[in-house]
Amino acid sequence: MNVVALEGFEKSRLKLLLDHLGEIEDVRDPWRVAYRLREVLFLVVCGTICDCEDYDLISEWGEQHLDFLRRFLPYDHGVPGGRWLTILMNRIDPALFSAAFTDWVRESWPDKPDFIAIDGKTSRRSHDRGAGKAALHLVSAYATTRRLVLAQEAVDAKSNETTAIPVILERLGANGGLAGAIVSIDAIATNPTIATAIAGQGADYLLAVKANQPTLRAEMQRYFEDAPDGALNTDIDVDKGHGRIEQRFVTVSSETDWLTGGRRFPGELRLPGARTLIRVQSRTELKDRCRFDTRYFISSASLDAKTAAQAVRGHWLIENALHWTLDVVFRDDQSRLRKGHGAHNMAIVRHFAINLVRAVADKKSIKLRRKRAGWNTEYLQTILGALTR
Repeated sequence: MNVVALEGFEKSRLKLLLDHLGEIEDVRDPWRVAYRLREVLFLVVCGTICDCEDYDLISEWGEQHLDFLRRFLPYDHGVPGGRWLTILMNRIDPALFSAAFTDWVRESWPDKPDFIAIDGKTSRRSHDRGAGKAALHLVSAYATTRRLVLAQEAVDAKSNETTAIPVILERLGANGGLAGAIVSIDAIATNPTIATAIAGQGADYLLAVKANQPTLRAEMQRYFEDAPDGALNTDIDVDKGHGRIEQRFVTVSSETDWLTGGRRFPGELRLPGARTLIRVQSRTELKDRCRFDTRYFISSASLDAKTAAQAVRGHWLIENALHWTLDVVFRDDQSRLRKGHGAHNMAIVRHFAINLVRAVADKKSIKLRRKRAGWNTEYLQTILGALTR
């Protein structure tokens, strides 16, 4: 298969991938370009899928599989070496790369997500102490029921996640992309500004209430302790595995008038449109002890206990299904890219790779899929070229 042959596959993720990689601006003088930017990015995505940990390994993989790469793009001058890859990946504008990623996801998986979790992750070894550069902290949006990365935004070293979250919301909300969804975020975003931004995109919020909102948390605790049984609805869930048994009691109430009453003191936190209060009590039986925990959430959606439990568990899934996979399977925390935009751009590449690898309809683990893709180019082509419909 070659570039011309791909034109017949209007709905292939591979064709969409090549199209969107080709939209990223190449700032080099055209007469000096031997390795086209789209070729380089496609090489890096393929190498990352195939379990290559750094640019030297990606370059070596490309040299050994040049015939495969030439099925899709010319590669007239072969593939660049690892050092050259490092230089170019450091120069690519991560904002353009991230926008291309989001556009590709939206076209490849056009159905609107129903539950979206937003959370941040630090790439621990991406700091550069000599240059006074902090480690990369990336906020990602994750469709929890579809296990799909939707977007990402880096947090400025002098700021926090609350500055990156509105940017992600605006990007995902374009053309009604968030309409009807429930967006869950941890306690750092439990404020009127973020809640209003979510509502402004036609979505509902699910926000955690923790120690950073001590007054609200204490009031919610008292409310659930004193509320009559008729005002509460509870769902019980049991998980068994990994040497433990966990019971979760998810209790909800739609009595939220007291949150916005006129007797609230000036400056007190007021979340617009709050409709559901949620308490999650968990009891975990370990081998040598029992552990108890209680968490509180507020949502602008009208939720019963079962739906609330699904939404809350979905938010926790971003840690297990995305961040854990990036750290353990893709070894994100071990990456030592520290110059230019290298760490940020490679984080986006890993998101390209994890979405493609996870989309394969077989029962193999992500780790085994990546290994097999490196061994078998036909399997790699299956990962790259699955149809969207």
